[in-house]
Amino acid sequence: MPYVLLAAAIAAEVAGTTAMKFSDGFTKLWPSLGTVVGYLVAFTLLAQTLKSMSVGTAYAIWAGVGTAAIAAIGMAFLGEAATAAKLAGIALIIAGVVLVNLSGAH
Repeated sequence: MPYVLLAAAIAAEVAGTTAMKFSDGFTKLWPSLGTVVGYLVAFTLLAQTLKSMSVGTAYAIWAGVGTAAIAAIGMAFLGEAATAAKLAGIALIIAGVVLVNLSGAH
């Protein structure tokens, strides 16, 4: 169950960050509200996750997967360049999350 909550927290954080991109510096109402709601839901679900998962593992997964997802969304839908360096960085983030997760399992 903690991984389901964590996945939902990541999805809410990604939605909030995506809405932030469209808020135009918090000058547009609906994207601004989407940002606030997304982050409120994300932090609430992350807090629930921490009841049964170590903070280091949960936060590494939350931050790493969220960062990689936002970078991928930027490249796929927002016209950001998909450079070799950026793709390598995303791969390194994912590798880091896997290593933190594996080290927490012992």
